[in-house]
Amino acid sequence: MNVTEAVASRRSVRQFLDKPVDQATLARVMAKAQRSPSGGNTQPWNAVILTGQPLADLTVKIKAKAATAPMGDGHEYDIYPKGLDGRYEDQRRGVGKAMFDALGLAREDGAGRIAQMMKNWDSFGAPVQLFTYTRKYMGPPQWSDMGMWLQTLMLLLREEGLDSCAQEIWAMYGTTMRELLNIDAAHIFFCGMAVGYRDADAAVNNFTVPRVEIDQAIRWDGF
Repeated sequence: MNVTEAVASRRSVRQFLDKPVDQATLARVMAKAQRSPSGGNTQPWNAVILTGQPLADLTVKIKAKAATAPMGDGHEYDIYPKGLDGRYEDQRRGVGKAMFDALGLAREDGAGRIAQMMKNWDSFGAPVQLFTYTRKYMGPPQWSDMGMWLQTLMLLLREEGLDSCAQEIWAMYGTTMRELLNIDAAHIFFCGMAVGYRDADAAVNNFTVPRVEIDQAIRWDGF
């Protein structure tokens, strides 16, 4: 698989097969991803990777937390900026509508939509979760570095035939996640990323996710 194929086939997978992921494969991906760029070579990313009983135990605890605080509790950053508007908000709403339409969940089916969102806490059936965090004093450039690292991981996972779904939703319970993962208060929790093998037949993995034309995002000068 070349880079173009990895980029084209990567998507946020929301239904995984009940198939374990080999640790040696993950270690190989993680080692390669250390070549990701970062400003001044700071490499600000840190992660905890869970599977098996440790992941099952954390899942039970975070679902209990979500039941008592469904709107979140202890989040340490805004997942979406306040005042998100224009094409950015349209794109956010559009992909949500496309997903729910693919699942046959009408707008008025609040219970069905909530049930789908609750699948986040089960990692959409993925056997592995990667949780990312960094030092609290890190700024926007270092958060950008973490994003580049995660994207590198996602593409390398595709090379291995694996899939992923980056999940910022875990940050709704940021302080709880730090406690559950034994991450000290000098750090801030960023996100989770489900890792496994996609269920290729699941409707939630087959709807079209549109991208804007490059001329809407790119300005050309001097060409």
